[in-house]
Amino acid sequence: MSELRDPPVHDLTPEDVAKGLAQGTVLLVDVREPNETAIERYPGAAIVPLSSFDPSQIPDPQGKQVVFACRSGKRSVTASLAAQAAGLPYDKHLAGGILGWKAAGLPTKAGG
Repeated sequence: MSELRDPPVHDLTPEDVAKGLAQGTVLLVDVREPNETAIERYPGAAIVPLSSFDPSQIPDPQGKQVVFACRSGKRSVTASLAAQAAGLPYDKHLAGGILGWKAAGLPTKAGG
């Protein structure tokens, strides 16, 4: 059970996010740092590092659901809260981050 957050941030499973990416209904926003994304990336994710996080840097989702992701699921919550504080309705994140993504057997891309 995750802690209560105000405003809420909703957990999505790796399977939920992968399905949304495949269906074109999710914009995945990776908030890990360049040194992390240089090693390994989520396929198709936009990269907006949390260290210099600016919600205006998030690409226009064009009707897609914005989902934040990081390594383990902590920074993605921080990013979602920051986006909500900026007035954006982005209240979803990938629970477990890239660690959970890989544990679910989902593919990653080499960085670069």
